[in-house]
Amino acid sequence: MESDIVLWLNDLNISPEKILRLLFSAMIAILFLQSGIDKIMNWSGEKGFYQEHFKKTFLKSLVGVLMPVITVSEVLAGALSAIGIVIYLAGGSADFAILGMFLACISVIQLFFGQRIAKDYAGSAVLIPYFLLASVGLYFYLI
Repeated sequence: MESDIVLWLNDLNISPEKILRLLFSAMIAILFLQSGIDKIMNWSGEKGFYQEHFKKTFLKSLVGVLMPVITVSEVLAGALSAIGIVIYLAGGSADFAILGMFLACISVIQLFFGQRIAKDYAGSAVLIPYFLLASVGLYFYLI
């Protein structure tokens, strides 16, 4: 027997898949907007951290180039996810949300690559749940 809430959501044409898509997008929007905006607001501190983090790697001379790349990637992943929520809730296409999820996956891969190069294995392990969040969220849009 289905609950009254499930029946009500079905009456509104809101499937369990749609709910999960929106929840995954909300998590990605919050995660990546906060991370990207934090980098922008604390640019010099973040840059100093990355310079120290990568000082013994081939990435040390690329921090000035790579930091804007990851920052833009994170902000776009979050913004596209947030915009995608609004459009999808309004009955429109899921395209923005899908792009946000895809860019979130790419962002986490970028971060994971950097952590592995820096031999920060604990830091790279922490990124696995974020990748799973983004990739499973993407999957729910693609099924």
